[in-house]
Amino acid sequence: MQFTLSSTYPLECLRLKIRHCKTTLSLMLTSYTNYRPTSTLINHLNSIQSPKSQNLQNLPQIHAFVLKTKTFPLFSPKSISSSEKFSYFCYILRHLENPDLSVDLCNAILRSLSSNGNSLQALSLFREMLVNGFVPDNYTVPFVLKACARSQAMREGVQIQSYAVKTGLLMSNVYVKNTLMRLYAVCGLVSSVRRVFDESSQRDLVSWTTLIQCYVKMAFPKEGVAAFFEMCDAKLKADEMTVVVVLSACSKLGDLGLGRRIHDYVRDNRVTSDVFVGNALVDMYLKCGDAGSARKIFNDMPVRNVVSWNSLISGLAHQGEFKGALDVFRKMQSVGVKPDDVTLVCVLNSCANLGLLELGKWVHVYIDRNQIEADRIIGNALVDMYAKCGSIDRACRVFEGMKRRDVYSYTAVIVGLAMHGDVLRALDIFSEMPRVGIKPDEVTFIGVLTACSHAGLVAEGKKYFNDMSCVHNLRPQTEHYGCMVDLLGRAGLIEEAEELISSMPMEPDAYIWGALLGACRIHGEVELGEDVMEKLLEVEPEKDGAYVLMSNIYSSANKWRDAVKLRKEMKEKKMKKTPGCSTIELDGVVYEFRKGDKSHPRSNEMYERLEEITRHLRNHEHLAHSTL
Repeated sequence: MQFTLSSTYPLECLRLKIRHCKTTLSLMLTSYTNYRPTSTLINHLNSIQSPKSQNLQNLPQIHAFVLKTKTFPLFSPKSISSSEKFSYFCYILRHLENPDLSVDLCNAILRSLSSNGNSLQALSLFREMLVNGFVPDNYTVPFVLKACARSQAMREGVQIQSYAVKTGLLMSNVYVKNTLMRLYAVCGLVSSVRRVFDESSQRDLVSWTTLIQCYVKMAFPKEGVAAFFEMCDAKLKADEMTVVVVLSACSKLGDLGLGRRIHDYVRDNRVTSDVFVGNALVDMYLKCGDAGSARKIFNDMPVRNVVSWNSLISGLAHQGEFKGALDVFRKMQSVGVKPDDVTLVCVLNSCANLGLLELGKWVHVYIDRNQIEADRIIGNALVDMYAKCGSIDRACRVFEGMKRRDVYSYTAVIVGLAMHGDVLRALDIFSEMPRVGIKPDEVTFIGVLTACSHAGLVAEGKKYFNDMSCVHNLRPQTEHYGCMVDLLGRAGLIEEAEELISSMPMEPDAYIWGALLGACRIHGEVELGEDVMEKLLEVEPEKDGAYVLMSNIYSSANKWRDAVKLRKEMKEKKMKKTPGCSTIELDGVVYEFRKGDKSHPRSNEMYERLEEITRHLRNHEHLAHSTL
């Protein structure tokens, strides 16, 4: 094939690229003889034309150089993604006479396309190579498979696999096999990943890590750990990435013994304990319930990033150590580490559980000051925090100000309004969800049914309960049945509540029997209460709740002997009633008080003031009776 200067198509394409597509045309400036193009040299291209330049005087010389050297203006791999540039590249590719240059250039372009997930263009270029008689090498197929993995193009990936099998690349090249495993793993096909792994006699550390990671990602942590020990038996040493994946499996299993065993492996095999391994260890120990070891690992880490702090803060919050989580957050601020979205959500969650409204407000101000978008996860956390801290109006304002809401946004505000007794507003917001195209989930209905229970809306509660399965295709769980038993019990429909319990597709738990026993206390159903207490004790024999509720039922019915008998039985079993607890926030500090608690340094003053208030109330009551 021979070009002439009158060949207008390439000339016009070059003109369009310079004038309109704003691309940089580059030439390989090497000698005309002994030219040995490699993919490495592509990185040393020099631009000879500015994208914004309107001077095309050098364009004929450029074209002449192309014709004489049998090369062409090389596109930067990163700029080839547009359809016009890609089509032009394919056109030029058809007229190249140097196959080595073609494969190297195509691999460079495929590498860029695979990084960007442009699977269709990668496949088109691969097809052009085959049509024009260029033989892909060991790098070509992995690049195309990687592009398919990035866009989860399973159908196209299977076609490339067929080519790899036909040419023998799949069995002979471990790099091709590992990339194919990665494609199957990204698409969630665990059995296919295992099949490719088992069919190959060549396995390296990447092969094992890909298999383990696939198991863990697809919620098979036990299989992932088993594969890790298979790898150890095969005398392969894990690297940092493999260890991080296995520690993640231990976290999901909550197996502290297994996690310590992996930690010992890291020490014994001198695996580099970089920041990623450190973060994984902190996360594993916290999720397995060993906060002390997690803190020690964290304190010994020579380098920490924001993920390190988040692992400790979120782990402590997950263990219910909300005060500890906030202490770590304050230390994080003192060393100058900037919190990210995950940090702020964990802090807001801790504030919500401790009732720390002032600190929650501070976090909200920080979010606004740093122009962080309070949508989705952060907005939801703010709504939840304000609702649980008693500031439902602020919760609603945050909700209304969110530009993007999801089911969790609606659920948070509905549950919050239900807790505060604003039932009509909660149901109003719930009715808005179908209009905006958001489908409620199981937690949303817990909020709705709780709202109906607090307001005594029996008919509405029944309707919403039935709509779960009939309209929204959601299967009611134990919590939903518990809400309905509570709703019916509060309304005095105890027989109907019993019928609902007997029709449950699952075994009633302590929440169900507790709700029915509570209804017996409200309505003075002593005999039924005794039967329910026995069933509650079968489920929770060690808890004091059944004894306390039944004792109150006896006391309300003036059955003092039975009440005393229950209290005596509790003492014999060494059961103690969980003392009541209240908290109050003052100047950003939360103070917690329990029944009979005298641990506070100013407890004497508090009890004196309490006695003073009690005397005033008694005098006021005496005065009111005297007036009558």
